[in-house]
Amino acid sequence: MIDSQALVPQLAFLTKGIGRHKERLTSYELALRNAEIAQYNLVTVSSIFPAHCKLVPVSRGIHSLRAGQIVFVVQARAETNEPSRRAVASIGLAIPKDPSHHGYVSEHHAFGMPQAQAGDYAEDLAASMLATVLGVPFDPDEAWDERREQWRLSGEIVKTTNISSTAIAANDGRWVTVVSALVFCG
Repeated sequence: MIDSQALVPQLAFLTKGIGRHKERLTSYELALRNAEIAQYNLVTVSSIFPAHCKLVPVSRGIHSLRAGQIVFVVQARAETNEPSRRAVASIGLAIPKDPSHHGYVSEHHAFGMPQAQAGDYAEDLAASMLATVLGVPFDPDEAWDERREQWRLSGEIVKTTNISSTAIAANDGRWVTVVSALVFCG
């Protein structure tokens, strides 16, 4: 029997990578290698950042994992071989002030968006999901910077962040894959 508490992560890290290759799958593999997570069996999960989970640097997170291990991730991925097309993959994270309450992770996959804009968009998605659960009032039509300030002033959301990966496909027909991920590691 599996201990359900063992499946609630205590640590997580953010990472990103880019891969380029003539084969689509190999491009993805190279993006995972660049993100330092290719050596794990990745299982994609949805958007909850567990209560009491801590965000740690990549180096600390990877140190707690073993090659071949089943690892849960929230992953954003985009790939293209269309010449001059920009692929973007972003992860947003919102953590509540109360550590006993869960936070939210969002994934955003797009084409053509600049990296900063995609990162802000993913971060806004995560913060909006958390704000609605916490009952923090906000106007969804306001600009992200205005909402971010409202949430900080409310004192309910303690941290928001994002990680994004973008790349433009070359004119040689090779695939480019971008990944961003929140990796649960302990």
